[in-house]
Amino acid sequence: MEIELNLVPEEKRKAPDFENTKLPFGTIFTPHMFLMDYTIDEGWHSPRIVPFSEINLHPAAIVLHYSQTVFEGMKAYYGVDGKVRLFRPWDHINRLNRSADRLCIPKLNPDDVFEAIKTLVLLDKDWIPRKKGAALYIRPIIFATEGTLGLKPSKTYTFMIILAPVGAYYAEGFNPVKIYVTEEYIRACPGGTGDVKTGGNYAASLKAQQVACKKGYSQVLWLDAKEKKYVEEVGSMNIFFYFENELATPELTGSILPGVTRDSVLHLAKKLGIPAKERKISIEEVIEGIETGRLKESFGTGTAAVITPVGEICYKEKPYVINNGQTGELTKKFFDLITGIQYGEKEDEFGWTVVLE
Repeated sequence: MEIELNLVPEEKRKAPDFENTKLPFGTIFTPHMFLMDYTIDEGWHSPRIVPFSEINLHPAAIVLHYSQTVFEGMKAYYGVDGKVRLFRPWDHINRLNRSADRLCIPKLNPDDVFEAIKTLVLLDKDWIPRKKGAALYIRPIIFATEGTLGLKPSKTYTFMIILAPVGAYYAEGFNPVKIYVTEEYIRACPGGTGDVKTGGNYAASLKAQQVACKKGYSQVLWLDAKEKKYVEEVGSMNIFFYFENELATPELTGSILPGVTRDSVLHLAKKLGIPAKERKISIEEVIEGIETGRLKESFGTGTAAVITPVGEICYKEKPYVINNGQTGELTKKFFDLITGIQYGEKEDEFGWTVVLE
């Protein structure tokens, strides 16, 4: 794939002083973005890198009216050896295509997606913060552009990649967060789109998230749609519970996103000799585990925050504190292992990282 380059002048590419710049998630963007278009006659064509700017859309673009869009999230890191690394990029690219298929969006050539990411990241590599805990967030997105009010798959699409230097996802940093269990709202159900990354899933979560925030909680813990009994996932994370000597996470039933970090934890648990199960976990089991002390730790996993300790769960308006509200040893171990691999501090036995230079 030949990528056309239309670059910002050198003097306008200078990155901020990241040592003295706050990096709230997804608010600062690099000078360039990648674009590629799709038409039925030409397929995916015209790959190009252009100055970061606003885009034009037809007022009747299908994405605006019927949410035909999918996206991904991954990161680039400056390692301790000065090399730029991606963490499990092929898993993210494959999930992007799986999401696209569910939304009737034409799939992309995985090699082309990787080449686009690599070229864009290396072009704007000065915008990767050189400090532990910070990274360059990569957001690929595909959206329908055909201008029509007819409910149907679009005939035209745009694939775009934008980059954002980021610090910690949560204001709390690597400290326990509080999560709120909602019984009023539902995020997804088997057969729906809960297991793919599409904008509508996240729009549907906003109301419950707003309710949780007003009550002082960072995220919502979703229950299954049918019985409102079994734990599914948190708003922006998969969830894990450590019951005595068993690490458990909800099984993938078609309504839960198959997280890349989730999968990484399961692999690492096996390597560490920790029994790990993907199974049904009822909210009653979680609460009983907290009350009896059987539940030792809980944490969320996701690309944005990596590992997030959970210190409190609110269920039926009653708060339940986990591990005295402290970060658990196992939670910290997984965080250190994954970030160690991402920053090149620890050996990557799984072949997860790709060095770009």
